[in-house]
Amino acid sequence: MTIDTAPDPSPMQRVARAIPPDARVTYWRAADGWAVRRFDRDGAGRGAILFQAGRADMFEKYLESFDHWHAAGWSVTAFDWRGQGGSGRLGADPHVGHCASFAPWIDDLAGFWRDWRAGRAGPAVLMGHSMGGYLALRAMVEGRVAPDAAVLVAPMLGLRSPVGAPIGGLAARIIAAMGNPARAAWKGERPGAPDRRALLTGDTDRYDDEAFWFAHDPSLKLGPPSWAWLAQAFAGTAALRADPRLAQVTVPVLTLVADRDALVDPRAAIATTARLPDARAIRFPDAAHEILRERDAVRDRALAAIDAFLDERAPVA
Repeated sequence: MTIDTAPDPSPMQRVARAIPPDARVTYWRAADGWAVRRFDRDGAGRGAILFQAGRADMFEKYLESFDHWHAAGWSVTAFDWRGQGGSGRLGADPHVGHCASFAPWIDDLAGFWRDWRAGRAGPAVLMGHSMGGYLALRAMVEGRVAPDAAVLVAPMLGLRSPVGAPIGGLAARIIAAMGNPARAAWKGERPGAPDRRALLTGDTDRYDDEAFWFAHDPSLKLGPPSWAWLAQAFAGTAALRADPRLAQVTVPVLTLVADRDALVDPRAAIATTARLPDARAIRFPDAAHEILRERDAVRDRALAAIDAFLDERAPVA
């Protein structure tokens, strides 16, 4: 499937706003029968990357990065988490990102990884942005996946809160228990943030790619999290940061940290990465949350760091 772009689009727009003709968009069935929308594009034998996006994302937002890795010979796969993108919804309101627990997402990742990894030659790499980074690391800590290397991009290992994470988490649990836990926690991307774009990226064109896909398929769009999601996120990230099994993760890990991140806590990502036996963190002082959708100066540095890491730690056998 190819989506038409605006007249005379730039090369970036052609890549970011079209499903490549040699890619496949299909569905994978989870163990409970849930239909999970997936993207696959076969490479030239370098290995395989499974990329997981963040809360409220869909894989279309990362087509430009997928194209970069595919050009280097990688097969690239991604899937929309159940409850967002093209993988249905977990609450009655289709515009609220709800979940009662993060555990089904770990189960989905583990089951998908098992099916996806079977029969594949070459190194297998797990990448995760934001919530996807948290779920990827949690799945490794729990022994549910064992990639040859992993890349965490602005991972959600701690949440920003104007009152601090401990109080924010307590408030989320109390409010979730006081009424419908699936109701929206707020409007927009973050409470009190008038400019959503500035929270995510300094690149207007890349930010607008998201709106392009929403206009093409409005069902992909998701709004704020529910109070239940928020309570689970605070509790889950705190538990992962304190998990002694972090010291037993032998997978080589690269963490990219956005110092200007106003959504997740970059200090938590740095501290958690330091507890992993074989990991390094690279900081981006001029990056907002979506490092891979930032301005060229930032994004190109990030992609170069990932490429160098994979060449070193996930070479072709």
